[in-house]
Amino acid sequence: MKRAEFMVLNQSYNASCGRAGITEDIGLNQAVKNPQVYKYLRESGYLDGNGCVTEKGLAALKPYKVDNAVILAAGSATRFIPLSLEQPKGLYEVKGEPLIERQICQLLDAGIQDITIVLGYKKEMFSYLQDKYPVKFIFNPLYNVKNNIESLYVARHLLKNTYVCVCDSYFTENPFNAYEYESFYAGYTSKSAEQEMYAICDDDHRILEMKKGLSNGHVLLGHSFWTKDFSQAFIRLMEEDRSVGKYDQSFWEWLVKDHLNRLPPFYFKEYDRNMIHEFDYFDQLRAFDNRYVEHSHSEIIRNIKLIFRCDEEDIVDFRPVTEGMTNTSFIFRIHGVDYIYRYPGEGTEKIINRQNEKHTLILAKKFDIDPTYIYMDVDEGWKVSRYVHHFREPDYGSFEDSKRVLSVLRKLHHIPVKVDYGMRPWEDALQMESMLRDKDDNCFKPFENLKDKVFRLYEKTKQDDVNPCFCHGDTYKHNWMIREDGSVILIDWEYAGYSDPGIDVGYYIVDAMYDFKDANRFILEYLGETATPERIFHFMAYIAIIAYYWFVWAMYRKSCGADVEDSMKAWYLMAVKYAGHLCDNA
Repeated sequence: MKRAEFMVLNQSYNASCGRAGITEDIGLNQAVKNPQVYKYLRESGYLDGNGCVTEKGLAALKPYKVDNAVILAAGSATRFIPLSLEQPKGLYEVKGEPLIERQICQLLDAGIQDITIVLGYKKEMFSYLQDKYPVKFIFNPLYNVKNNIESLYVARHLLKNTYVCVCDSYFTENPFNAYEYESFYAGYTSKSAEQEMYAICDDDHRILEMKKGLSNGHVLLGHSFWTKDFSQAFIRLMEEDRSVGKYDQSFWEWLVKDHLNRLPPFYFKEYDRNMIHEFDYFDQLRAFDNRYVEHSHSEIIRNIKLIFRCDEEDIVDFRPVTEGMTNTSFIFRIHGVDYIYRYPGEGTEKIINRQNEKHTLILAKKFDIDPTYIYMDVDEGWKVSRYVHHFREPDYGSFEDSKRVLSVLRKLHHIPVKVDYGMRPWEDALQMESMLRDKDDNCFKPFENLKDKVFRLYEKTKQDDVNPCFCHGDTYKHNWMIREDGSVILIDWEYAGYSDPGIDVGYYIVDAMYDFKDANRFILEYLGETATPERIFHFMAYIAIIAYYWFVWAMYRKSCGADVEDSMKAWYLMAVKYAGHLCDNA
């Protein structure tokens, strides 16, 4: 059966099911205008004299039956900050209806009863869907490590004649059918540049190339349909990449883009520009649904509104910041001024005292070490600060930058303040170890030798003359800002308090992964005329102690679902290196 014949026959089937209002793609609009197609279908016995589908017509459609739909809903939608911090993107209400529910209803209306949703981020918030609809769930455990190609991999056993959908698509009319003719990707034709994938097609709309960010052309957006042959070929490509991981951080489209010549024909199915929508950013949603302009239903937006005594529509230009290891942050603008909002990471309430952090932030601002602080909520852990433009982080390879950093640390450590809280890296590590053992009692067996060496070093440092002082506790380079005028700001005070200064000096060395020579030089610059062999040993020991602390911290954060694998390995190596060197040469 030719494509035009299939389209008209399928439209007649939809009409017989009461679905005459289904979204018509551009190809269908052209096909229904061709009287020769209708003539052929009637003469072949597929349509009767009234244009209704016959039993023979239904039999002709059967090979094109859609088996199922897979909806990808595992991602955290970091570009959709701040709403994505509070709920998954698929659950946003657009025009009064959750995105994923609208899509489920449209699939069911098309006769697609087999619907599977791949979940990950905040998966528990989707659970109510199974009480309302006949849907199944699959969990993608690597949703925060790999891109959505991993969701298709965990659902690979379901890929047949399948609709592949994303949970954040919004179709003004129903685009789904019980039957589909060929593998395709939906989209529209644009006369302007858009940050989407484009398709370059032949005269038959077969996709020959896919390119990102062209100035005009066929934009790929919305749902896709894969025939069984296409699904099997795509699965083979995914399997080939498992050991390589080239596409781990990619959307599935990139695997298709790079292997079109190894896949069955893939077509562009064109719709009207106003029928398909996806919302990558909060401002796009506001433009589409003005209900979000005055009332976003977001606690985060409400918090900002109350702090600045402004209207929600004044809060604009949301920009995600690269996710930190502890928290997630984003930039926003009010009346032309940029600010940054810190949203606390999962599980941090068990290891960070927010009341202490707020007190520290006030002190750091008072002594002009961190002038950015504006407000913090101690109950929920969120914080608002002034955003600093035009700065750079210190270069670990620059000793001039080291001097700038150490100058601030010496100033901090001489502040005449004593508080009743602060990091105790050995004791704090033991506490986190206990929480980890609650989940897996054997998790620390491989590290007992390292733990013993670190404990010996810790006990030895307690016998010297290095006194506790006001410390930052998290001095890696991402918390330093060197401004164009040479001034230095130290930010993020979650781990600050009255502690051993070896913590601050040691952690900078740990994150820089300095060798013994560079570490010794750094410590001597910090100590200056106060340097003694005993004090040098103290600060060298704290390199191992603080590296061990952050290693245990990473194990805990990993148990909470954070992606800290690379940092955890680096901290472990530094703890082993310095603990072994100091203990073996003691």
